Amino acid sequence: MNRTELQELLSALDLTPSRKLGQNFLVDRNIATWIADKLEIAPGDTVVEVGPGTGSLTREVLARTQNLVLVEKDDRLAGFLSAKLADLRSVEVHNVDACQFDTRSLYPRRPVKLIGNLPYSAGGEIIRNFLGIHSPVEEAVLMLQREVAERIAAPPGGKDYGVLTLRVQVRWEVSLLKHVGPDCFHPRPKVDSTVIRLTPRPANDLPVFDHRLFDATIRRGFAQRRKQLRNGLEIPVERWSEICGVLGVPEAVRGEDLSLRQWVDLTNLLDEHPLKDNPQRQDEMFDVVDDANVVIGQQPRGVVHRDRLKHRAVHVFLFHRNGDLFLQRRSRLKDVAPGRWDSSAAGHLDVGESYADAAGRELQEELGIDASTERIAAMGPEECNGFEFVELHRAELPAGVKPHWPASEVEFGQFFPVETINSWIEHRPQDFAGAFRQCWAAWRALGA
Repeated sequence: MNRTELQELLSALDLTPSRKLGQNFLVDRNIATWIADKLEIAPGDTVVEVGPGTGSLTREVLARTQNLVLVEKDDRLAGFLSAKLADLRSVEVHNVDACQFDTRSLYPRRPVKLIGNLPYSAGGEIIRNFLGIHSPVEEAVLMLQREVAERIAAPPGGKDYGVLTLRVQVRWEVSLLKHVGPDCFHPRPKVDSTVIRLTPRPANDLPVFDHRLFDATIRRGFAQRRKQLRNGLEIPVERWSEICGVLGVPEAVRGEDLSLRQWVDLTNLLDEHPLKDNPQRQDEMFDVVDDANVVIGQQPRGVVHRDRLKHRAVHVFLFHRNGDLFLQRRSRLKDVAPGRWDSSAAGHLDVGESYADAAGRELQEELGIDASTERIAAMGPEECNGFEFVELHRAELPAGVKPHWPASEVEFGQFFPVETINSWIEHRPQDFAGAFRQCWAAWRALGA
């Protein structure tokens, strides 16, 4: 769509581009084609386009896939796109602010890729919503205000390096692909734009760490960026001296001088969770049981798993008062199903421990939640659950309490609507630990 065609369409829609919404519509088809090519859309990919506007980039994406989710805040443009694409059943148009779009709904549709000409007024917040640690997106190609793009890709030591940089780079590797001038848009903006590509940072590139503590630490560290970092973080002098010794930096260091890896290491040094360095131990002792779940001896974890001995475990489903279920993504340090999604809390029974006591202990250790639990199902040993006699317990999230987990156990956790989990398991069972799939089937069989 060229400039003249766009102006005619806007006139027909009685629509004047909104400065408040940051509406600068792309009118260079060659750029639109080039951006769509850079996303490298594969068969089976679901593509989410943010801010499709009048559909200049949408048309190029539809030439590559029809599994398309459009997120458009402007009511008139969302209505126009819905009518224009009504015959394409695999295209969804969501009339919602992209900063508030519920990304949980995308998990069943993975692999998901993100594309868009983001509005200048909200580019950073849109990226935070779609590309944070909670996101199911696996790759992105975005056009942003050049200043924002350069902040995202900035190296340490300069004025562009800050909270936005670290929030993005902690999960993504950033490439600046192309600068785009104002003449490619209507109305013409006063600044240049830049196209960036975001690809996942390799899983082992950084040590395991608490993502929420990391975010809180960088926000405090850059709140007054000209201050020495110790003052911003309010750390006692003696403790700060020890930390700087470990990081290998001077005590007068400022936030902009720490690399991403040093910020992660600082987060781990500040992490006070008692289990932060406590992944499972192979010498941990379990009760070994017979086919009737009667204890016949004890063996270390490593032997139990290696020899496929029958043993005991408990799973807990933690529900929010709105009915959503908390799922955890297992740490990559786990010896079974690392990186898979699992029950709210789960673990083996200690020697001589009851299922009820284990349920309460695991809820406390993994999520920091003190709550009563009730037994709702029991399952026998199978290969999918590691030959465990499992009891499934249920708990309710206490009012005013938020789950808090050790990074060594849990990479991330989030509450999900039950219908989303149903669809997710149906379409991508490989995303889940086998024991959770067994527990979920048992819970659903109860009519839940």
